[in-house]
Amino acid sequence: MTGRLYGVGLGPGDPELITLKAARLIADADVIAYHAGVGKQSNARRIAASLIPEGVVEEELRYPVTTGETPHAGGYAGAMAEFYEESAARLAVHLEAGRTVVVLAEGDPLFYGSYMYMHDRLSDRFETEVVPGVTSFAAATATTASPLVRQTDVLTILPGTLDEPELARRLADTDGAIIMKLGRTFPKVVSALRQAGRLDGALYVERASMPEERWLPVADVDPATVPYFSLIVVPGDTQRSLSEHRSLSLSKGDEVSTGSRAAAELLVIGLGPGPDRWITPEVSEALAEVDHVIGYAPYVNRVPQREGLTRHASGNTVEVDRARLALDLALKGERVAVVSGGDAGIFGMAAAVFEAADDEAYADVPIRVLPGLSAVQVVAARAGAPVGGDFAVMSLSDRLKPWALIEKRLRAVAQADLVLAIYNPASRSRTTQVADTQRILLEHRAPETVVVVGRDVGRDEESLTVTTLADLDPASIDMKCLLIVGASGTMATSAGQVWTPRFTD
Repeated sequence: MTGRLYGVGLGPGDPELITLKAARLIADADVIAYHAGVGKQSNARRIAASLIPEGVVEEELRYPVTTGETPHAGGYAGAMAEFYEESAARLAVHLEAGRTVVVLAEGDPLFYGSYMYMHDRLSDRFETEVVPGVTSFAAATATTASPLVRQTDVLTILPGTLDEPELARRLADTDGAIIMKLGRTFPKVVSALRQAGRLDGALYVERASMPEERWLPVADVDPATVPYFSLIVVPGDTQRSLSEHRSLSLSKGDEVSTGSRAAAELLVIGLGPGPDRWITPEVSEALAEVDHVIGYAPYVNRVPQREGLTRHASGNTVEVDRARLALDLALKGERVAVVSGGDAGIFGMAAAVFEAADDEAYADVPIRVLPGLSAVQVVAARAGAPVGGDFAVMSLSDRLKPWALIEKRLRAVAQADLVLAIYNPASRSRTTQVADTQRILLEHRAPETVVVVGRDVGRDEESLTVTTLADLDPASIDMKCLLIVGASGTMATSAGQVWTPRFTD
Protein backbone atom coordinates (compact mmCIF):
# COMPACT_ATOMS: atom_id res chain seq x y z
CA MET A 1 0.00 0.00 0.00
CA THR A 2 1.12 3.53 -0.70
CA GLY A 3 1.56 6.10 2.03
CA ARG A 4 -0.66 9.02 2.87
CA LEU A 5 0.18 12.69 2.24
CA TYR A 6 -0.82 15.40 4.73
CA GLY A 7 -0.63 19.14 4.17
CA VAL A 8 -0.56 20.45 7.72
CA GLY A 9 -1.18 24.09 8.60
CA LEU A 10 0.91 25.37 11.51
CA GLY A 11 -0.63 28.79 11.99
CA PRO A 12 1.16 32.13 11.72
CA GLY A 13 4.13 31.52 14.03
CA ASP A 14 3.12 30.97 17.64
CA PRO A 15 3.50 27.20 18.32
CA GLU A 16 0.51 27.39 20.68
CA LEU A 17 -1.68 28.15 17.66
CA ILE A 18 -0.96 24.73 16.11
CA THR A 19 -4.14 22.64 16.17
CA LEU A 20 -4.38 19.40 18.15
CA LYS A 21 -4.85 17.44 14.93
CA ALA A 22 -1.76 18.98 13.35
CA ALA A 23 0.30 18.16 16.46
CA ARG A 24 -0.88 14.54 16.45
CA LEU A 25 -0.05 14.03 12.75
CA ILE A 26 3.41 15.55 13.14
CA ALA A 27 4.15 13.22 16.08
CA ASP A 28 3.02 10.16 14.09
CA ALA A 29 4.70 10.98 10.77
CA ASP A 30 7.32 8.86 9.05
CA VAL A 31 8.56 11.79 6.99
CA ILE A 32 8.44 15.52 7.80
CA ALA A 33 8.90 17.83 4.79
CA TYR A 34 9.20 21.61 4.83
CA HIS A 35 10.18 24.43 2.52
CA ALA A 36 13.09 26.78 3.18
CA GLY A 37 14.15 30.04 1.56
CA VAL A 38 17.49 30.71 -0.07
CA GLY A 39 20.12 30.89 2.66
CA LYS A 40 17.49 30.74 5.44
CA GLN A 41 16.25 28.26 7.98
CA SER A 42 12.74 26.93 7.46
CA ASN A 43 10.21 29.02 9.37
CA ALA A 44 7.72 26.13 9.21
CA ARG A 45 10.20 23.79 10.90
CA ARG A 46 10.95 26.40 13.56
CA ILE A 47 7.25 26.65 14.45
CA ALA A 48 6.85 22.85 14.76
CA ALA A 49 10.29 22.07 16.19
CA SER A 50 9.09 20.90 19.61
CA LEU A 51 6.67 18.43 18.01
CA ILE A 52 9.02 16.72 15.55
CA PRO A 53 10.00 13.30 16.93
CA GLU A 54 13.61 12.18 17.07
CA GLY A 55 14.73 9.92 14.24
CA VAL A 56 12.00 10.97 11.84
CA VAL A 57 13.10 11.40 8.21
CA GLU A 58 13.26 15.07 7.30
CA GLU A 59 13.04 16.44 3.76
CA GLU A 60 14.14 20.05 3.42
CA LEU A 61 12.76 21.51 0.18
CA ARG A 62 15.00 24.51 -0.40
CA TYR A 63 13.94 27.03 -3.02
CA PRO A 64 16.47 27.67 -5.80
CA VAL A 65 15.44 31.33 -5.95
CA THR A 66 13.04 33.59 -4.05
CA THR A 67 12.76 36.73 -6.16
CA GLY A 68 14.93 38.45 -8.71
CA GLU A 69 17.04 37.08 -11.50
CA THR A 70 17.94 33.47 -12.15
CA PRO A 71 20.13 31.85 -14.83
CA HIS A 72 17.41 29.26 -15.49
CA ALA A 73 16.40 29.22 -19.17
CA GLY A 74 12.75 29.51 -18.19
CA GLY A 75 13.32 32.45 -15.86
CA TYR A 76 11.81 32.58 -12.38
CA ALA A 77 8.67 30.65 -13.37
CA GLY A 78 10.72 27.94 -15.05
CA ALA A 79 13.08 27.59 -12.09
CA MET A 80 10.20 27.29 -9.63
CA ALA A 81 8.25 24.80 -11.77
CA GLU A 82 11.33 22.59 -12.02
CA PHE A 83 11.88 22.85 -8.25
CA TYR A 84 8.30 21.82 -7.48
CA GLU A 85 8.56 18.84 -9.84
CA GLU A 86 11.80 17.70 -8.18
CA SER A 87 10.33 18.22 -4.69
CA ALA A 88 7.20 16.23 -5.54
CA ALA A 89 9.35 13.43 -6.94
CA ARG A 90 11.32 13.27 -3.66
CA LEU A 91 8.12 12.97 -1.65
CA ALA A 92 6.64 10.44 -4.08
CA VAL A 93 9.51 8.04 -3.32
CA HIS A 94 8.45 7.96 0.35
CA LEU A 95 4.76 7.68 -0.47
CA GLU A 96 5.35 4.78 -2.87
CA ALA A 97 7.27 3.05 -0.07
CA GLY A 98 4.17 3.28 2.16
CA ARG A 99 5.40 6.06 4.43
CA THR A 100 3.21 8.78 5.92
CA VAL A 101 4.45 12.17 4.73
CA VAL A 102 3.56 15.41 6.51
CA VAL A 103 4.33 18.63 4.65
CA LEU A 104 4.53 21.52 7.10
CA ALA A 105 2.92 24.76 5.99
CA GLU A 106 2.97 28.16 7.66
CA GLY A 107 -0.50 29.58 8.19
CA ASP A 108 -2.98 27.56 6.16
CA PRO A 109 -1.70 25.09 3.52
CA LEU A 110 -3.98 26.39 0.77
CA PHE A 111 -3.67 30.11 1.49
CA TYR A 112 -0.70 31.44 -0.50
CA GLY A 113 1.15 28.33 0.68
CA SER A 114 3.90 26.27 -0.96
CA TYR A 115 2.18 23.03 0.00
CA MET A 116 -0.43 23.53 -2.71
CA TYR A 117 2.18 22.92 -5.41
CA MET A 118 2.89 19.51 -3.88
CA HIS A 119 -0.83 18.90 -3.67
CA ASP A 120 -1.25 19.72 -7.37
CA ARG A 121 1.36 17.13 -8.31
CA LEU A 122 0.63 14.32 -5.85
CA SER A 123 -3.04 14.34 -4.81
CA ASP A 124 -4.20 12.47 -7.92
CA ARG A 125 -1.73 9.62 -7.19
CA PHE A 126 -1.81 9.30 -3.40
CA GLU A 127 -4.37 9.54 -0.62
CA THR A 128 -4.21 13.11 0.63
CA GLU A 129 -5.62 15.19 3.47
CA VAL A 130 -5.29 18.90 4.19
CA VAL A 131 -5.32 20.11 7.79
CA PRO A 132 -6.29 23.79 8.01
CA GLY A 133 -4.29 26.26 10.06
CA VAL A 134 -4.81 29.73 11.52
CA THR A 135 -4.04 32.25 8.77
CA SER A 136 -1.62 35.12 9.19
CA PHE A 137 -4.36 37.69 8.64
CA ALA A 138 -6.50 36.12 11.38
CA ALA A 139 -3.54 36.50 13.74
CA ALA A 140 -2.97 40.06 12.53
CA THR A 141 -6.55 41.18 13.19
CA ALA A 142 -6.38 39.54 16.62
CA THR A 143 -3.14 41.38 17.35
CA THR A 144 -4.63 44.77 16.45
CA ALA A 145 -8.05 43.91 17.91
CA SER A 146 -9.52 45.35 14.70
CA PRO A 147 -12.94 44.07 13.60
CA LEU A 148 -12.26 43.29 9.95
CA VAL A 149 -15.72 42.91 8.43
CA ARG A 150 -19.24 43.12 9.82
CA GLN A 151 -22.64 41.86 8.62
CA THR A 152 -22.73 42.20 4.81
CA ASP A 153 -19.25 43.71 4.43
CA VAL A 154 -17.11 42.30 1.63
CA LEU A 155 -13.57 41.16 2.47
CA THR A 156 -10.92 41.18 -0.25
CA ILE A 157 -7.51 39.52 0.05
CA LEU A 158 -4.98 41.28 -2.18
CA PRO A 159 -1.34 40.51 -3.03
CA GLY A 160 0.86 43.60 -2.91
CA THR A 161 2.39 42.42 -6.18
CA LEU A 162 -0.66 43.63 -8.14
CA ASP A 163 -0.15 46.62 -10.42
CA GLU A 164 -0.71 49.83 -8.50
CA PRO A 165 -3.79 51.03 -10.46
CA GLU A 166 -5.47 47.64 -10.06
CA LEU A 167 -4.62 47.51 -6.36
CA ALA A 168 -6.03 51.00 -5.83
CA ARG A 169 -9.23 50.13 -7.71
CA ARG A 170 -9.84 46.99 -5.67
CA LEU A 171 -9.17 48.81 -2.40
CA ALA A 172 -11.69 51.49 -3.33
CA ASP A 173 -14.32 48.90 -4.25
CA THR A 174 -14.22 46.72 -1.12
CA ASP A 175 -15.15 47.10 2.54
CA GLY A 176 -12.45 45.23 4.44
CA ALA A 177 -9.12 44.25 2.89
CA ILE A 178 -5.96 42.33 3.68
CA ILE A 179 -2.84 43.12 1.67
CA MET A 180 -0.21 40.36 1.62
CA LYS A 181 3.26 40.02 0.10
CA LEU A 182 4.74 43.33 1.13
CA GLY A 183 8.51 43.76 1.46
CA ARG A 184 9.71 45.61 -1.62
CA THR A 185 6.12 46.29 -2.74
CA PHE A 186 5.36 48.41 0.34
CA PRO A 187 5.83 51.92 -1.18
CA LYS A 188 3.55 51.01 -4.08
CA VAL A 189 0.94 49.62 -1.69
CA VAL A 190 0.96 52.81 0.39
CA SER A 191 0.45 54.86 -2.78
CA ALA A 192 -2.49 52.64 -3.78
CA LEU A 193 -4.05 53.02 -0.32
CA ARG A 194 -3.74 56.79 -0.59
CA GLN A 195 -5.31 56.84 -4.07
CA ALA A 196 -8.20 54.72 -2.81
CA GLY A 197 -8.74 56.98 0.20
CA ARG A 198 -8.00 54.04 2.54
CA LEU A 199 -4.66 55.04 4.08
CA ASP A 200 -6.24 56.48 7.23
CA GLY A 201 -7.12 53.55 9.46
CA ALA A 202 -4.95 51.02 7.59
CA LEU A 203 -2.77 49.02 10.01
CA TYR A 204 0.62 47.43 9.38
CA VAL A 205 1.33 44.14 11.18
CA GLU A 206 4.73 42.46 11.18
CA ARG A 207 5.37 38.84 12.22
CA ALA A 208 1.93 38.41 13.78
CA SER A 209 1.88 36.07 16.82
CA MET A 210 5.69 35.74 16.84
CA PRO A 211 7.94 37.12 19.62
CA GLU A 212 9.13 39.90 17.26
CA GLU A 213 5.56 40.97 16.49
CA ARG A 214 4.81 44.68 16.07
CA TRP A 215 2.02 46.76 14.58
CA LEU A 216 1.40 50.43 13.84
CA PRO A 217 -0.49 52.68 11.39
CA VAL A 218 0.68 52.17 7.82
CA ALA A 219 1.38 55.89 7.46
CA ASP A 220 4.01 55.63 10.26
CA VAL A 221 6.01 52.72 8.78
CA ASP A 222 9.54 53.12 7.42
CA PRO A 223 9.48 51.27 4.06
CA ALA A 224 13.10 50.19 4.53
CA THR A 225 12.12 48.09 7.57
CA VAL A 226 9.31 46.05 5.99
CA PRO A 227 9.98 42.27 5.78
CA TYR A 228 8.13 39.72 3.71
CA PHE A 229 6.39 38.39 6.83
CA SER A 230 4.12 41.40 7.15
CA LEU A 231 0.70 42.45 5.98
CA ILE A 232 -1.76 45.33 6.06
CA VAL A 233 -5.21 45.23 7.64
CA VAL A 234 -7.81 47.62 6.20
CA PRO A 235 -10.90 47.29 8.42
CA GLY A 236 -14.31 47.51 6.79
CA ASP A 237 -15.18 50.22 9.29
CA THR A 238 -12.74 52.55 7.52
CA GLN A 239 -14.78 52.29 4.32
CA ARG A 240 -17.97 53.17 6.19
CA SER A 241 -16.21 56.10 7.85
CA LEU A 242 -14.97 57.28 4.47
CA SER A 243 -18.46 57.04 2.96
CA GLU A 244 -19.99 58.86 5.92
CA HIS A 245 -17.34 61.59 5.68
CA ARG A 246 -18.03 62.08 1.99
CA SER A 247 -21.78 62.18 2.55
CA LEU A 248 -21.34 64.68 5.38
CA SER A 249 -19.05 66.83 3.24
CA LEU A 250 -21.63 66.87 0.47
CA SER A 251 -24.40 67.78 2.90
CA LYS A 252 -22.41 70.56 4.53
CA GLY A 253 -21.39 71.91 1.16
CA ASP A 254 -25.01 71.90 0.15
CA GLU A 255 -26.05 73.79 3.27
CA VAL A 256 -23.34 76.41 2.96
CA SER A 257 -23.80 77.04 -0.70
CA THR A 258 -27.56 76.87 -1.12
CA GLY A 259 -28.49 79.53 -3.60
CA SER A 260 -24.87 80.34 -4.50
CA ARG A 261 -23.21 77.11 -5.59
CA ALA A 262 -23.90 76.47 -9.25
CA ALA A 263 -24.73 73.01 -10.53
CA ALA A 264 -21.72 71.36 -12.15
CA GLU A 265 -21.61 70.10 -15.70
CA LEU A 266 -22.47 66.42 -15.92
CA LEU A 267 -20.24 64.45 -18.32
CA VAL A 268 -21.44 61.33 -20.10
CA ILE A 269 -18.41 59.45 -21.35
CA GLY A 270 -17.71 56.61 -23.79
CA LEU A 271 -14.70 54.48 -22.79
CA GLY A 272 -14.42 52.59 -26.06
CA PRO A 273 -15.00 48.85 -26.39
CA GLY A 274 -11.97 47.42 -24.61
CA PRO A 275 -8.32 48.35 -24.23
CA ASP A 276 -7.13 51.59 -22.65
CA ARG A 277 -5.38 52.62 -25.86
CA TRP A 278 -8.81 53.12 -27.41
CA ILE A 279 -9.84 55.70 -24.79
CA THR A 280 -9.61 59.18 -26.29
CA PRO A 281 -7.29 61.83 -24.79
CA GLU A 282 -10.35 64.02 -24.19
CA VAL A 283 -11.93 61.31 -22.08
CA SER A 284 -8.72 60.64 -20.13
CA GLU A 285 -8.39 64.33 -19.29
CA ALA A 286 -12.01 64.52 -18.16
CA LEU A 287 -11.73 61.44 -15.93
CA ALA A 288 -8.66 62.92 -14.27
CA GLU A 289 -10.73 65.91 -13.09
CA VAL A 290 -14.03 64.48 -11.86
CA ASP A 291 -14.95 63.70 -8.25
CA HIS A 292 -17.32 60.81 -9.00
CA VAL A 293 -17.54 58.06 -11.61
CA ILE A 294 -20.90 56.32 -12.03
CA GLY A 295 -21.78 53.34 -14.22
CA TYR A 296 -22.17 49.63 -14.77
CA ALA A 297 -19.50 47.92 -12.64
CA PRO A 298 -17.30 46.53 -15.47
CA TYR A 299 -17.06 50.03 -16.98
CA VAL A 300 -16.40 51.76 -13.66
CA ASN A 301 -13.64 49.21 -13.05
CA ARG A 302 -11.83 50.46 -16.14
CA VAL A 303 -11.38 53.94 -14.67
CA PRO A 304 -8.08 54.27 -12.74
CA GLN A 305 -8.57 54.90 -9.04
CA ARG A 306 -6.92 58.02 -7.63
CA GLU A 307 -7.05 60.12 -4.52
CA GLY A 308 -10.31 62.05 -4.23
CA LEU A 309 -12.27 59.86 -6.67
CA THR A 310 -15.44 58.14 -5.50
CA ARG A 311 -16.71 55.21 -7.55
CA HIS A 312 -20.40 54.26 -7.81
CA ALA A 313 -20.74 50.87 -9.53
CA SER A 314 -24.08 49.14 -10.07
CA GLY A 315 -25.79 46.38 -12.05
CA ASN A 316 -26.79 46.30 -15.67
CA THR A 317 -30.50 47.18 -15.57
CA VAL A 318 -30.67 50.34 -13.45
CA GLU A 319 -29.64 52.94 -16.02
CA VAL A 320 -32.14 55.63 -15.01
CA ASP A 321 -31.32 55.18 -11.31
CA ARG A 322 -27.64 55.70 -12.14
CA ALA A 323 -28.53 58.78 -14.15
CA ARG A 324 -30.55 60.28 -11.29
CA LEU A 325 -27.68 59.72 -8.85
CA ALA A 326 -25.33 61.50 -11.24
CA LEU A 327 -27.75 64.38 -11.72
CA ASP A 328 -28.29 64.75 -7.96
CA LEU A 329 -24.53 64.97 -7.36
CA ALA A 330 -24.03 67.41 -10.24
CA LEU A 331 -26.88 69.55 -8.87
CA LYS A 332 -24.86 69.91 -5.65
CA GLY A 333 -21.85 71.11 -7.60
CA GLU A 334 -19.98 67.80 -7.68
CA ARG A 335 -17.98 66.98 -10.79
CA VAL A 336 -19.47 63.74 -12.12
CA ALA A 337 -18.82 61.40 -15.04
CA VAL A 338 -21.27 58.71 -16.13
CA VAL A 339 -19.35 56.06 -18.08
CA SER A 340 -20.36 53.59 -20.76
CA GLY A 341 -18.48 51.07 -22.84
CA GLY A 342 -18.02 51.94 -26.50
CA ASP A 343 -19.78 55.20 -27.30
CA ALA A 344 -22.20 56.44 -24.63
CA GLY A 345 -24.62 57.62 -27.30
CA ILE A 346 -24.95 54.20 -28.98
CA PHE A 347 -27.08 51.94 -26.74
CA GLY A 348 -25.26 53.55 -23.80
CA MET A 349 -25.92 55.82 -20.86
CA ALA A 350 -26.37 59.09 -22.75
CA ALA A 351 -30.03 58.50 -23.57
CA ALA A 352 -30.75 57.35 -19.99
CA VAL A 353 -29.19 60.55 -18.62
CA PHE A 354 -31.29 62.75 -20.87
CA GLU A 355 -34.37 60.70 -19.98
CA ALA A 356 -33.77 61.27 -16.25
CA ALA A 357 -32.88 64.93 -16.86
CA ASP A 358 -36.30 65.52 -18.42
CA ASP A 359 -37.36 66.56 -14.93
CA GLU A 360 -37.68 70.20 -13.98
CA ALA A 361 -35.61 69.51 -10.85
CA TYR A 362 -32.53 69.07 -13.04
CA ALA A 363 -33.11 72.02 -15.36
CA ASP A 364 -29.95 73.75 -14.12
CA VAL A 365 -27.61 70.79 -14.75
CA PRO A 366 -25.68 71.16 -18.04
CA ILE A 367 -24.93 67.85 -19.77
CA ARG A 368 -22.07 67.16 -22.15
CA VAL A 369 -21.48 63.87 -23.98
CA LEU A 370 -17.89 62.90 -24.82
CA PRO A 371 -17.69 60.42 -27.71
CA GLY A 372 -15.98 57.07 -27.55
CA LEU A 373 -14.90 54.53 -30.12
CA SER A 374 -17.93 52.33 -30.81
CA ALA A 375 -18.00 48.54 -31.06
CA VAL A 376 -19.37 48.66 -34.60
CA GLN A 377 -16.43 50.81 -35.72
CA VAL A 378 -13.91 48.44 -34.16
CA VAL A 379 -15.43 45.24 -35.57
CA ALA A 380 -15.81 46.88 -38.99
CA ALA A 381 -12.16 47.98 -38.95
CA ARG A 382 -11.00 44.48 -38.02
CA ALA A 383 -13.05 43.05 -40.89
CA GLY A 384 -12.04 45.64 -43.50
CA ALA A 385 -14.73 48.09 -44.63
CA PRO A 386 -18.14 46.41 -44.33
CA VAL A 387 -19.85 49.70 -43.43
CA GLY A 388 -18.28 51.61 -46.30
CA GLY A 389 -21.74 52.30 -47.68
CA ASP A 390 -25.09 53.05 -46.06
CA PHE A 391 -25.75 50.99 -42.94
CA ALA A 392 -28.14 50.62 -40.02
CA VAL A 393 -27.51 49.77 -36.37
CA MET A 394 -29.96 47.78 -34.24
CA SER A 395 -30.11 46.07 -30.86
CA LEU A 396 -31.92 42.76 -30.51
CA SER A 397 -32.60 43.35 -26.82
CA ASP A 398 -36.33 43.49 -26.16
CA ARG A 399 -35.99 44.75 -22.59
CA LEU A 400 -37.06 48.27 -23.56
CA LYS A 401 -39.01 47.61 -26.76
CA PRO A 402 -41.25 44.74 -27.89
CA TRP A 403 -39.94 42.01 -30.17
CA ALA A 404 -42.70 42.78 -32.67
CA LEU A 405 -41.16 46.22 -33.21
CA ILE A 406 -37.70 44.68 -33.64
CA GLU A 407 -39.10 42.31 -36.28
CA LYS A 408 -40.72 45.22 -38.11
CA ARG A 409 -37.45 47.14 -38.21
CA LEU A 410 -35.44 44.08 -39.28
CA ARG A 411 -37.74 43.63 -42.27
CA ALA A 412 -37.47 47.32 -43.17
CA VAL A 413 -33.66 47.24 -43.06
CA ALA A 414 -33.58 44.04 -45.08
CA GLN A 415 -35.93 45.44 -47.72
CA ALA A 416 -33.86 48.64 -47.94
CA ASP A 417 -30.73 46.54 -48.64
CA LEU A 418 -28.71 48.20 -45.91
CA VAL A 419 -25.72 46.72 -44.14
CA LEU A 420 -26.91 45.89 -40.62
CA ALA A 421 -24.82 46.03 -37.42
CA ILE A 422 -26.45 44.08 -34.59
CA TYR A 423 -25.77 44.82 -30.92
CA ASN A 424 -26.93 42.65 -27.97
CA PRO A 425 -27.70 39.66 -30.19
CA ALA A 426 -28.28 37.10 -27.42
CA SER A 427 -28.12 36.52 -23.68
CA ARG A 428 -28.84 33.74 -21.21
CA SER A 429 -32.53 34.67 -21.25
CA ARG A 430 -32.73 35.49 -24.99
CA THR A 431 -31.72 32.34 -26.84
CA THR A 432 -33.88 32.34 -29.97
CA GLN A 433 -33.62 35.86 -31.34
CA VAL A 434 -30.51 35.33 -33.50
CA ALA A 435 -32.21 32.38 -35.23
CA ASP A 436 -35.37 34.46 -35.68
CA THR A 437 -33.31 37.34 -37.11
CA GLN A 438 -31.53 34.96 -39.49
CA ARG A 439 -34.89 33.62 -40.70
CA ILE A 440 -36.33 37.11 -41.23
CA LEU A 441 -33.29 38.37 -43.11
CA LEU A 442 -33.18 35.27 -45.35
CA GLU A 443 -36.67 36.18 -46.54
CA HIS A 444 -35.08 39.23 -48.24
CA ARG A 445 -31.35 38.44 -48.55
CA ALA A 446 -29.46 35.78 -50.50
CA PRO A 447 -28.09 32.83 -48.48
CA GLU A 448 -24.53 33.80 -49.50
CA THR A 449 -24.85 37.30 -47.94
CA VAL A 450 -21.63 38.01 -46.04
CA VAL A 451 -21.81 38.07 -42.24
CA VAL A 452 -19.06 39.20 -39.84
CA VAL A 453 -19.05 37.97 -36.25
CA GLY A 454 -16.77 39.93 -33.90
CA ARG A 455 -16.27 38.53 -30.41
CA ASP A 456 -14.45 40.34 -27.58
CA VAL A 457 -12.75 42.59 -30.12
CA GLY A 458 -9.88 44.50 -28.51
CA ARG A 459 -9.50 41.99 -25.67
CA ASP A 460 -7.24 38.97 -25.24
CA GLU A 461 -10.02 36.58 -26.32
CA GLU A 462 -10.70 38.49 -29.56
CA SER A 463 -11.92 36.52 -32.56
CA LEU A 464 -13.36 37.50 -35.93
CA THR A 465 -15.34 35.12 -38.11
CA VAL A 466 -16.49 35.73 -41.67
CA THR A 467 -19.37 33.50 -42.72
CA THR A 468 -22.62 33.74 -44.69
CA LEU A 469 -26.18 34.37 -43.63
CA ALA A 470 -27.14 30.77 -44.38
CA ASP A 471 -24.14 29.29 -42.55
CA LEU A 472 -24.35 31.52 -39.46
CA ASP A 473 -24.68 29.32 -36.36
CA PRO A 474 -27.07 31.10 -33.92
CA ALA A 475 -25.96 28.82 -31.08
CA SER A 476 -22.44 30.27 -31.29
CA ILE A 477 -23.60 33.86 -30.65
CA ASP A 478 -23.80 35.52 -27.22
CA MET A 479 -23.62 38.99 -25.64
CA LYS A 480 -19.89 39.21 -26.32
CA CYS A 481 -20.58 39.28 -30.06
CA LEU A 482 -21.41 42.02 -32.51
CA LEU A 483 -22.74 40.99 -35.93
CA ILE A 484 -22.44 42.84 -39.23
CA VAL A 485 -24.76 41.50 -41.91
CA GLY A 486 -23.76 42.69 -45.37
CA ALA A 487 -25.92 44.21 -48.07
CA SER A 488 -26.33 42.59 -51.48
CA GLY A 489 -23.19 44.36 -52.71
CA THR A 490 -20.98 43.47 -49.73
CA MET A 491 -18.03 41.30 -50.75
CA ALA A 492 -15.37 39.15 -49.07
CA THR A 493 -11.87 39.09 -50.53
CA SER A 494 -9.78 35.96 -50.94
CA ALA A 495 -7.86 37.06 -47.85
CA GLY A 496 -11.07 37.04 -45.81
CA GLN A 497 -11.56 40.82 -45.62
CA VAL A 498 -15.02 42.29 -46.07
CA TRP A 499 -16.00 45.52 -47.81
CA THR A 500 -19.10 47.27 -49.09
CA PRO A 501 -18.86 49.51 -52.17
CA ARG A 502 -19.63 53.20 -51.75
CA PHE A 503 -21.95 53.09 -54.76
CA THR A 504 -25.08 51.03 -55.55
CA ASP A 505 -26.43 49.79 -58.85
